[in-house]
Amino acid sequence: MLDLKFIRENPELVKESLKNRNLKIDLGNLTKLDDTRRQVLIELEALRAQKNKANEEITAALKAKKDAKDVIISMKNIADKIDTLEDKLKECETELDKLSLTIPNVPHASIPVGDASNNKIVRSWGESRKFDFKPLAHTELCQSLDIIDFARGTKITGSNFILYKGLGARLERALINFMLDLHTKKHGYTEVFPPFLVNRASMTGTGQLPKLEEDMYRLKEDDLFLIPTAEVPVTNIFRDDVLNEENLPVYYAAYSACFRREAGSYGKDTKGLIRVHQFDKVELVKFVKPESSYDELEKLVNNAEEVLQLLGLQYRVVMLSTQDISFAASKCYDLEAYAPGIDKWLEVSSCSNFESFQARRANIRFRKKDTKKLDFVHTLNGSGVALPRTVVAIIENYQQKDGSIIIPEILRPYFDGKERIS
Repeated sequence: MLDLKFIRENPELVKESLKNRNLKIDLGNLTKLDDTRRQVLIELEALRAQKNKANEEITAALKAKKDAKDVIISMKNIADKIDTLEDKLKECETELDKLSLTIPNVPHASIPVGDASNNKIVRSWGESRKFDFKPLAHTELCQSLDIIDFARGTKITGSNFILYKGLGARLERALINFMLDLHTKKHGYTEVFPPFLVNRASMTGTGQLPKLEEDMYRLKEDDLFLIPTAEVPVTNIFRDDVLNEENLPVYYAAYSACFRREAGSYGKDTKGLIRVHQFDKVELVKFVKPESSYDELEKLVNNAEEVLQLLGLQYRVVMLSTQDISFAASKCYDLEAYAPGIDKWLEVSSCSNFESFQARRANIRFRKKDTKKLDFVHTLNGSGVALPRTVVAIIENYQQKDGSIIIPEILRPYFDGKERIS
């Protein structure tokens, strides 16, 4: 969340950021509530001082064996007023917290203003493969090779759930192991394996709640949520903790299954692996000092890019505009891989800097080495990378005229040297 002091001191900046995000939120209600809270606090402090003074007078009167009846009555009246104001303060703070959670992060000044049509292609890598035949879509290839059974996935659970089979399942596992090995052995991340269920506090800390609750799978009896990304449990490892400056930055890499209802996806392309409710992903999460967070964002993007480069996939890096970045992000890059069978660029990774936005919500701070003062860390995360669309890109780019699929060389050790799926 944004610091309330920051909002009060920079109202025009926050209003401009809301405008650039195409959101209408009345900041007046927030500042009025804060004014009320401040006034209640002033009155409470005055009443508590009166209560302390009355208590001293009662003690002195009793010691002097004097009548303290009037002072006791006065103190009781003060205590009743304090109780009333404390209830009012609690109501103000609850409503203030509720409103604060609806205000998104301020977009970084470097990103384009506008909707998705204003997204900026920063760079591209690789070249389109030249086919001497009409490339097939991944759905046809998977069915003919019997490596993904879309119909039985639907039968087992429902639409847009996937059953991987044989070498399709092996490809999924190979990609997960390859990415974890790359990020931990070369890029310096520590591997963690988090729970796939999290509580409401964790979802609120990273910004999925309250805004995106309808898009989440929830266990009502326990009020637990299936994670939409490993970002949620991994970021919350340090919720309510204080880190030491000398231990920063902290890098974590985590595999998890991810679950999303995709409540707003009606009418979008949902064929095959393009938009599914459960998918695998390797997530990269960073906890860093504020002054280095934008350098760390560029490194994060490079780490995700290397996955695609080693897989030999053509991709582009896209800087998202103010209306396309997530609620919690200040700046975000998407990596999009090209899939020739369906002739589309597919988002396979989003890399974001949240600055202190998530850290304030989750209360993740660090102690400065020299001054011993506390400050909020900056958090970053990125897909390193998400599998369904990466699998689409691999299958469609590496397909052969006979319907087989060449296995990218970097993955062959995970296939015992096998060179193709046929």
